[in-house]
Amino acid sequence: MTPNLRSNQPNNPMKNNKIKCTTIGALASVTFCANAAAQSSDALLDKLVQKGILTQQEADDLRKETDKDSSKAAAKALSLPSWVTSFKLGGDFRGRYEEHHANNPAISDRDRFRYRLRYGMTATLLDDFEVGFRLTSGNPNSTFGGNPLSANTDFSDGASRKFIWVDAAYAKWTPIHNDELKVNATIGKMDNPFNYSPMVFDPDYQPEGAAVQGSYAFNEQHALKLNGAAFVLDEFSAGPNSGHDPFMLGAQLRWESKWTPKFESMLGIGAFDIAGKSNLVPGAAPNVNDGNTRDAAGNLLSNYNPVVGEAYLVYKLDSFPLYKGQFPIKLSGEFMKNKGAATGNEAWNGGLTLGKAGKKGLWDISYQYRHIGPDAWYEEFPDDDFTGFYSAALPGSGFGAGIRGGTNTKGHVAKLNYSLFDSTTFTVTYYLGELINNPSGANSTVHHFMVDLMWRF
Repeated sequence: MTPNLRSNQPNNPMKNNKIKCTTIGALASVTFCANAAAQSSDALLDKLVQKGILTQQEADDLRKETDKDSSKAAAKALSLPSWVTSFKLGGDFRGRYEEHHANNPAISDRDRFRYRLRYGMTATLLDDFEVGFRLTSGNPNSTFGGNPLSANTDFSDGASRKFIWVDAAYAKWTPIHNDELKVNATIGKMDNPFNYSPMVFDPDYQPEGAAVQGSYAFNEQHALKLNGAAFVLDEFSAGPNSGHDPFMLGAQLRWESKWTPKFESMLGIGAFDIAGKSNLVPGAAPNVNDGNTRDAAGNLLSNYNPVVGEAYLVYKLDSFPLYKGQFPIKLSGEFMKNKGAATGNEAWNGGLTLGKAGKKGLWDISYQYRHIGPDAWYEEFPDDDFTGFYSAALPGSGFGAGIRGGTNTKGHVAKLNYSLFDSTTFTVTYYLGELINNPSGANSTVHHFMVDLMWRF
C-alpha cells in the first residue's frame, strides 16, 4: 500500500509557504484569461482548500484579488487612445406622411411618404478644436445637388437607390470657454449659427461660410449672446458674373434673462445684408421657393438688408394635467422690416407654446400666425413647408403654376409634439397658408398636413 506521505511527514511551514507562493504566481497568470479561465482558478482554489494547502479565508482573499486584477486587465485591454475616444457618432431618422390639399380645383391633392436620415461624426482635438461632418438623405435639386431647404427623400421611382449628400463639413475653434465667457469660430458647411424661427430660416438650411459665436454670462440670471456670420450663396468662376459672387452678412444679438425659477425672457435684434443680388437669378442659383418681385429676366428688383426684432416670455406653472413637472407657457414673436424694398417689405409672427417635449412622456402644443411680405426677405431662406398655391407664375420666377413656399405667404401653423421616449418623438403639424399678392386672384389657400416619427441615435 502506498503510504500517505502527507500524514506521515511533519508539517513544513517553509514548504507550505513555497507552495502558496507558487499557487499565487500561477493564479496571477490566470487573471489575464477570459471567463473560462476565471472559472478554472475557482476550481483550483477549492481543490487547494480541500488539500489543506490554503485556508478558506486565504482562498477567498485570493479569489477577490484575482477578480480585481482581471477587471483591471480587461479595462487595460479595452482602453483606446485618446484620439479614438474623442470621436462621437450620432444621427437621427424621421419617417413622414404628408398631404397637400388646395382649395383651388385647378390642382390635385398630393399625398406622399418620405424619410430623412442624418448621420455624422465629430472629433474633439486638444479640447479647443472640433472637426465634424454629417451625411444626409434628400431629393436632388436640378444640377445644384440636394435641395438646400429639405433633407426629405420621397418613397418613389420603384424602390430605386436614393441619394446621400454632404449635410455638414466644418472645423470649429473654441479659444475661450470658461463659466462666464465662451467664444468659438466655425468655417465650412455648418449648422445655422442664427437662432430664428422658420419665418427667417428653414430649419434644414445648412449654410456655407464662416461664423463667430460668443456668449457672456453676467451672473446666473442674465446672459448676452452674439452670433455673426458670412454665408457664400454662390460662386462664379468665369463669364460676366465672375468677381460678383453673391453672399450674405448677418449679426444677431440676444439678451436672455431668468428672473425667477418660474419666469424667463429674451429680447433680441439682428441685421442682414445680401450682396451680389444680380446673380441670384433662377437658373444661376438654386430655385426652391418663390415670392420675391423680379423682372421678366428674373432679376431681383429689391435689395435685401432687413432688420429683425424678436422676443419671448416664458412662465412655468408648478403643475398641469397630463404633464410631468413644471409646465412652461411661452409667448413669442418676431418682426422683420427690409428697408431695401419700397413695398411688401414686412414680415412678422406671433405664437403661443404650451409645454415642452424632449423627455419621455412630455409634450407640447403650439400655434403661430405668420405673415411674410413678398420682399421682406430673400425667398430662398424661409420655411418651404409654409406654402400657398400659385395658379399663375410670378414674373421671372422660373416656375409655372403650383404649390410653393417662401415669401408672399400668410397663414396659420399648429403643431403637436409628444416624446414617446427620450430619443423618440411623434409630431403632427398643420399649415394653412395663402398668398399675399395673388397674380390671378384665384383661390390660393393650401392645407398642408404632416405626421412625423423621429428617432435620435
